[in-house]
Amino acid sequence: MSAVKQNLSTCHAKLIRFDTFDRRKLPRFHVEVTINSAPEPRSPRPGADPSTSSGSAGAILDLVRTGRASTRGELAAITGLARSTIAQRVDALISHRLLVPGGDSASTGGRRPTRLAFNGDAGVVLAGDLGATHSRVAVADLAGHVLVQDVHDIAVAEGPERVLSWLEETFERLLLEIGGTGDDVRGIGVGLPGPVEFATGRPVSPPIMPGWNLYPVGQRLGERFSAPALVDNDVNIMSLGEYWSNWRAEEFLLFVKVGTGIGSGIVTHGHVHRGADGAAGDIGHIHVPDHDDVVCRCGNLGCLEAIAGGAALAAGLRELGLDAPTGRDVVAQVLHGQHDAVRLIRQAGHAIGGVLATCVNMLNPAVVVIGGDMAAAGEPLLAGIREAVYRRSLPLATGSLRIVPSELGDEAGIIGAAVMVIETILAPAAVDALVSAI
Repeated sequence: MSAVKQNLSTCHAKLIRFDTFDRRKLPRFHVEVTINSAPEPRSPRPGADPSTSSGSAGAILDLVRTGRASTRGELAAITGLARSTIAQRVDALISHRLLVPGGDSASTGGRRPTRLAFNGDAGVVLAGDLGATHSRVAVADLAGHVLVQDVHDIAVAEGPERVLSWLEETFERLLLEIGGTGDDVRGIGVGLPGPVEFATGRPVSPPIMPGWNLYPVGQRLGERFSAPALVDNDVNIMSLGEYWSNWRAEEFLLFVKVGTGIGSGIVTHGHVHRGADGAAGDIGHIHVPDHDDVVCRCGNLGCLEAIAGGAALAAGLRELGLDAPTGRDVVAQVLHGQHDAVRLIRQAGHAIGGVLATCVNMLNPAVVVIGGDMAAAGEPLLAGIREAVYRRSLPLATGSLRIVPSELGDEAGIIGAAVMVIETILAPAAVDALVSAI
């Protein structure tokens, strides 16, 4: 019994010491609670700039542009700002033609509130998707709608001077077709078929682009049109185009381009994941087992695109005596039911699916979109990919996974290039800088 009393006495002494220590901390603890007791700001939507919660002019434009608010009253309710402050910032955006009155909304009592709408006609962006052998060029408004476009066969291997001169001339011709001028250009976005250092707009050791290494593509276009110019890998802009047009409800998208070569783009929460140096997604040069007899154009053996890319499949058909100069000719043979072409495209799907199974296990995307010229082959390619992915990936990673063909087709690149520029020049911080520069 005495031992129990001794233990209780010891516990009581410890509680007193703890209580004494805690009381000494109470004043500071109380101050911290007071400081942090303000209501937490609204969480921004996935992929949104956190500055949208600040109520700045750029944040207000973002709220209207994304459909989260359409009247001054709604803006005041979301941001917590006074109506006079909202009115001042809205007026500044109207003076820059970024917002326009959009008619009256339903009244909740009193005068009908005037709706606000984003003005997609406040300028244009120039978009270019340069491929290995053919390119697509367009002019789009600030809402991302393509106003005019052109397609031309030009080999990127002809070098930067030849290709970029053609690109600049085409941009200027398309501007004239819509009655625009260089003063209407708010930005330029271009995709290249090779690795790109995004921060500088320079291609880095691109395998199929002789003479392009470290060429200042972004700087040249920016100086030519006196506007910001962004340059990225072509698959990245295609992935952004697909996401923005069809999959914005998904948190993680993996886009796979199967063309002359093979590459992929990764979009998470609305942002392209480029990796530390812009090399993320280059699945075309992942090694495929049991194919060390195949030499890739990069110099390595057994690369995926050397086995399953359009150029490799075309070479395979030519060895069988069929006329197939390019991957698009392989697709034509598949669509006509030529059994050797169907067999080769199905085998290519298995090889691609084997590599994608590893990607699915590692990244767990919600959707895998298959695009590029070879995707036009349809089910024979998709069936091979799906079969390999579902067979070799973990059930948890494939339980809700969708593997689907591109809905944008050849336009994915130009839409993605336009969106890349629009989301940059209309980001809240960029709009704030524009408005404050009055």
